[in-house]
Amino acid sequence: MNAPDLTSLVAFAHELADLARAETLPRFRRGVAVDIKEAAEWDPVTEADREAERVIRAHIEEHHPGHGIIGEEWGTVRENAPWRWVLDPVDGTRAFVCGTGTWTTLIALEHHGEPVVGVIDQAFSGERWVGTPEGATWTRGEETRALRVRTTTSVASARITSTDPVKKGFFEPAEAAAFDVLAQRARVGRWSLDAYGYGLLASGDLDLVVEASLQHYDYAALVPVVRGAGGLITGWKGEPVHASPRGRVVAAATKELHAEALETLRHVD
Repeated sequence: MNAPDLTSLVAFAHELADLARAETLPRFRRGVAVDIKEAAEWDPVTEADREAERVIRAHIEEHHPGHGIIGEEWGTVRENAPWRWVLDPVDGTRAFVCGTGTWTTLIALEHHGEPVVGVIDQAFSGERWVGTPEGATWTRGEETRALRVRTTTSVASARITSTDPVKKGFFEPAEAAAFDVLAQRARVGRWSLDAYGYGLLASGDLDLVVEASLQHYDYAALVPVVRGAGGLITGWKGEPVHASPRGRVVAAATKELHAEALETLRHVD
């Protein structure tokens, strides 16, 4: 993969994010109907999820018909293709239906299974984070800036977040207990940010994100953004995110902060 290839693919990822915005934003705070995929967990899906992914997939099929696609709503095609798009049209559908502006569209491009382009797009605020091996950027309108994580090296000084850090949410009891240890040590915590929190980490506003129960389409786009801004993102035992059991993810601004977080988290079975 050479530089012109990457530039072209990043531009295409921007096109996909723009198409998704045209489907999600007009439906946000408009009383869109909510269907429940799993009643026990109140796992909602809306027309915004389905239509955003539909238009993204159609654009990929038109312009890159040999690329694979993995999407939350419409499944997988050409799973073993060297180039593969991983899509979450509305990450944080609970936030979307509750009218809070922290849901995002996640778009990742993988090359032989490794995420090389990641997009975290928030249509309502107009913000977009993009990560590649060459770095990470934040854009809103005509404004663009390169990103760098904060230099926080200890949990005691850290700003921490998680989407739903309770044992009845995405964490199992042992996971929730381990996270609570970190949260109690941290300087400040903010919750229910979904993928938006990883964008804020890349922007230098947060320091540590700890999650569980993430799926492939939840984390693929996050990896290039966090790494591109100089941060680290792994499983709870330091393994690659895709190898983490139960989709456990820890993203940190510095290697020192990451190591301290892992000391608490790595002991959870």
